[in-house]
Amino acid sequence: MSRAIAIYHGSFGRAGLYQLNRPILTHAHREGHLVFHAGGPAARVGVGEAFHECSQALASGVNPWQPHSFVPPGNEAGSLCLVLYVNPSWFPTRPGRSTALRFGRADIPVSPAIARLVGEVTRLLPGGRASGLVDRLLFELTAASFEESWRGRDPDEQDPEGVRDYRVRKSIQILSEIGGAGLCLDGVARQAGLSRPHFYKLFRQQTGITPNIYLKTLLMERAIAQVAGSNLSVTEIGFELGFSSQSGFTRFFAAHVGMAPTNYRQVAHVRPH
Repeated sequence: MSRAIAIYHGSFGRAGLYQLNRPILTHAHREGHLVFHAGGPAARVGVGEAFHECSQALASGVNPWQPHSFVPPGNEAGSLCLVLYVNPSWFPTRPGRSTALRFGRADIPVSPAIARLVGEVTRLLPGGRASGLVDRLLFELTAASFEESWRGRDPDEQDPEGVRDYRVRKSIQILSEIGGAGLCLDGVARQAGLSRPHFYKLFRQQTGITPNIYLKTLLMERAIAQVAGSNLSVTEIGFELGFSSQSGFTRFFAAHVGMAPTNYRQVAHVRPH
């Protein structure tokens, strides 16, 4: 089982130092997502339909709601990875763009500045030490990675237009308000006034992901927030999110976050706001 070495929830979002030796299924985040190699053999990160190496030379940049997955190396120990989930307000705004939440490329070259910052954060993150300094370093790391991702790219490329169809917006509202592990997506389609095939097709056209991935993303966010920030037991959290058993919730958490919820809770450090 992969394990978390250090997890930090701060004003920027969250950062994790993970020893990953198991695959992570295709999933998405509403935040921007960065994956850096911090030790061991190189791994592979799938972003959209393409895979690239995550190594000392290349980091991974994933846009909000962009489907992605993780494939560890074939050895038993796996790879040590620094993983960031960055709130929108922490992305540097690029002149002439309507949104800052977009990397120019998924395979980001690791410059000397990025490598230095990854090393500093990796040393400071365990134990939640010097949290204010960690926040500053994470901002610098995010900004440097963002700029590197756009190097040689056209900054005036069109941004995605977003969700325009009111039926998809309605289904997103339903998922956000009542989404749980037992939610019937066919029922959501009916409430949005769509047939099941049309719902799935239109949802993917408008958002870039399937309704299943969207629902699992919401569940994953709620699970992480509860595991890191509440006193509820893992069993209680699972039942609250609609899972019929603790084992089912644990399997879901491990498949989408990379480690067991008990391990995540043991090392998570949440900085008070």
